[in-house]
Amino acid sequence: MKNYRVYLATLATVMVLAVSCKKDDAAPQANTEVVNKDVAYDADALQKMDVYLPASRSSDTTKVIILVHGGAWMEGDKSDFESAVQALRQQLPSYALFNINYRLASITGTNLWPAQIDDVNKAVNFIISKKNEYRVNTSKIIMLGASAGAHLSLLQAYRFNANGNIKAVVDLFGPTDIADLYNNPVNENYPFLLRTWLGGTPTTATAAYTAASPIQHITAQAPPTIIFHGTADDVVPVSHSRALETALKAKGVTNSYVEYNGLGHGWLGTDLSDTYTRAIAFVVKNVQ
Repeated sequence: MKNYRVYLATLATVMVLAVSCKKDDAAPQANTEVVNKDVAYDADALQKMDVYLPASRSSDTTKVIILVHGGAWMEGDKSDFESAVQALRQQLPSYALFNINYRLASITGTNLWPAQIDDVNKAVNFIISKKNEYRVNTSKIIMLGASAGAHLSLLQAYRFNANGNIKAVVDLFGPTDIADLYNNPVNENYPFLLRTWLGGTPTTATAAYTAASPIQHITAQAPPTIIFHGTADDVVPVSHSRALETALKAKGVTNSYVEYNGLGHGWLGTDLSDTYTRAIAFVVKNVQ
């Protein structure tokens, strides 16, 4: 799930055609823009986030976007989303952005499931705990992820949102049914990787596969979700997003599904520009 990095690298260019950050370690002042890199939300070296707070923010009006990178749960870094962050700061200048890292699983047996979703949950709760210091409205959170990061964003929104703080999800070609990813692999390495990550097969570790599958946790209270997928994706089958759309509709959840004919695991140019135009419009409409 690493092809998505190629198109993320051009995100700022296609979204912002004519745009031209300082680091502040002190307590953030509401009338000034603040950028703090590598803020720790727990003790591990990977449990860090980059914090972008807009000027003139307030606890009432400043909504929060949390970005989660992809990489098959075993690789990737928040820096993969750097161009997306800069573009979003231009397009949604009144929003606070949090670009998070999480512990990466290893085939040697470290940081296996559920370490990744545990970290996303910790990061979200850390941000909520800082709402007064940061002067942001953490009752209006938008999760945004690509590939494995989209999977984690969906899972956080559908499983760990009892307080209703997450108000929308932007899903860029994330896997939604992990048992299906195992049983119908588009990559010959998937079964081994998933057995290692989840501690068995869908038969021997059924509870883990169910817990890790966003599509298994959709209720009528799920937040509005916008989904993007290419029909020629050879990393995450497009069937995952089609099934997600069907499941959301069945529960009456506000959703939008955008499918790009012939495109793979990520895209560039006008298609990418279209994705972010649609995503931003969806967020603005559904998170008031």
